[in-house]
Amino acid sequence: MLAQIDWARPWYDAVRPASSRLDAGAPDVAGMLNAAIGPLALVNRQGQPIRFVPQAALPEGQAYEEFIGATGCVPTRDNLHDFFNGLVWLTFPRIKVELNALQAAQIAVAGVGKSRGPARDGATIFDENAALLVVRQGTEGEALVAALRGHRWREALYERRDAFERDARVWLFGHALMEKLVAPRKAITAHTRVVNAPDDFFALSHEDQRAWIDERIAAELAADGLSTACFTPLPVLGIPGWWDGQDDAFYADTSVFRPKRAI
Repeated sequence: MLAQIDWARPWYDAVRPASSRLDAGAPDVAGMLNAAIGPLALVNRQGQPIRFVPQAALPEGQAYEEFIGATGCVPTRDNLHDFFNGLVWLTFPRIKVELNALQAAQIAVAGVGKSRGPARDGATIFDENAALLVVRQGTEGEALVAALRGHRWREALYERRDAFERDARVWLFGHALMEKLVAPRKAITAHTRVVNAPDDFFALSHEDQRAWIDERIAAELAADGLSTACFTPLPVLGIPGWWDGQDDAFYADTSVFRPKRAI
């Protein structure tokens, strides 16, 4: 299963270090992940240690997020989806704890139900399909973000390519997004959260950037919550340097790089 993953791809940069800490000799995905998460001493909001357990440990009728919030146990199947979910727990543990706390709190108030509501919808989208776009504070960064939010794809990703590579960093977070990118397609699009960062951020090591992002976004989620309005779309293979053949015609493909809908 894991042989399908091309670790050289830039979209796995965020979780690649965590993958190197796994126990390759473990009999299942949960065992691989537990060997790596133990030293983190990570706990949920209830103080329960986070650990990975077989899917069968989830009681019938209990919501996945509710179970994690109550026990610290993350039900884990032997598939790529849950494998990448575990890697995100290892990479951005503070964010994952806050997302789970948000989801569990919403379930406690409103139950599971057919409709999640805006907060749970936002948390689910973040968990499954988010990318984190860290942008340098300043005029150039503001122009990049404005172009992306306006779906001016050619401007943001082609005309401002040098500025994007200098003043922006993309870190994938969504585990379903990572799973989809095992077989990359041009149409794969992330729900992107913009994070403004000072100049100092861009001089940090990969590990220090990861820790900065984890702390910053976890604090924002704890303070402000989340909704679907937090995101802007970003076709992943359009990120400068992430795919071959990114010429003018590549970005002219309106089946992927769609113009913003008129309101």
